[in-house]
Amino acid sequence: MGSHHGRLSIRKDPFGTTPEGDEVDVYTFSNGRVTISMLTWGATIQRVETPDRRGKTKNISLGFDNLPDYAALSPYFGSTIGRYGNRIAKGRFTLDGQNYQIPINNGENALHGGTIGFDKKVWKATVVQTDEIVGVTFGYLSPDGDMGFPGELTTKVTYTLDRDDTLRIDYHATVAGKPTVVNLTNHVYFNLAGEGSGSIDGHVLQLNAPSYTPVDAGLIPTGEIAPVAGTPFDFGKPTAIGKRIRDDHPQLVIGRGYDHNFVLGGDVDDDGLRFAARFWEPEDGRTVTVHTSEPGAQFYSGNFLDGTFQGIGDKSYRQGDAFAFETQHFPDSPNHPNFPSTVLRPGQTYTSTTTYTFGTK
Repeated sequence: MGSHHGRLSIRKDPFGTTPEGDEVDVYTFSNGRVTISMLTWGATIQRVETPDRRGKTKNISLGFDNLPDYAALSPYFGSTIGRYGNRIAKGRFTLDGQNYQIPINNGENALHGGTIGFDKKVWKATVVQTDEIVGVTFGYLSPDGDMGFPGELTTKVTYTLDRDDTLRIDYHATVAGKPTVVNLTNHVYFNLAGEGSGSIDGHVLQLNAPSYTPVDAGLIPTGEIAPVAGTPFDFGKPTAIGKRIRDDHPQLVIGRGYDHNFVLGGDVDDDGLRFAARFWEPEDGRTVTVHTSEPGAQFYSGNFLDGTFQGIGDKSYRQGDAFAFETQHFPDSPNHPNFPSTVLRPGQTYTSTTTYTFGTK
């Protein structure tokens, strides 16, 4: 597989300056076929350029070409999310008898770490390059009390591209002083026909999840772990995303489509990863296959994209124009003892790995 690939390369360019005067850089790394661009702002995946089955390369990830748009408009396009990916009910949780309050920024709930999450921070970047991989390690130190979360959290996230078109994300975090809760992910939005090319309803999805976590009207899990069998949430056999998205199912009505945490199934491989999902765009043939160490993944069908801003290719992004697949622990876990724990204590290390493999079929 590796023989047809070109040289591994990486370069750094200035991308802009924050209102506070912090310089933001863009790192562009490539294996000769796939090219990834990442910003130090939010450790953000800005572009993912991959060839289709005819060899025509397009950017398949949603984003912007300037920093002010990311700061003002971005619904987490490509962002590294922290401290807590997904929702925490009313922004409240209790840990070791202490009550904590995270700022509310999604209805009456806290989403993706509160009003100023890791997606809005400038991360320190270090180039990673060997004979087999190229990419960037991003680091961020979150002080005790940051967005209401306890403990000083040291986070490193490494994004590397190998010669076989796999983008690997390795998350690593430790906490000092007090225990905390952590749920890191990346919120890249894909359209495998090219960003801004229209609806993803025709994308075919195979999702390795025997069950999912139904939500209430505020998109907070009820605590139930429900089987997908016999529902529009069953993607065990490859199925077009749009095939059942308008079915009269109460969960689809609440989410305006798919915006749900899926409980992943199957065995882990020698790397501790399991097959999570494969997306395929039949026209151009691009595929992306996801493996992860995480127990869940939020599949989001772009339901709240509303056409109000222009993306990187000067196209307007409308409802259903992209999907996100955020590997994670379950939403609102701190308030559901039956969910896998997201507690991290001093002396422990949080690790998580997710891979996106790009290809064609």
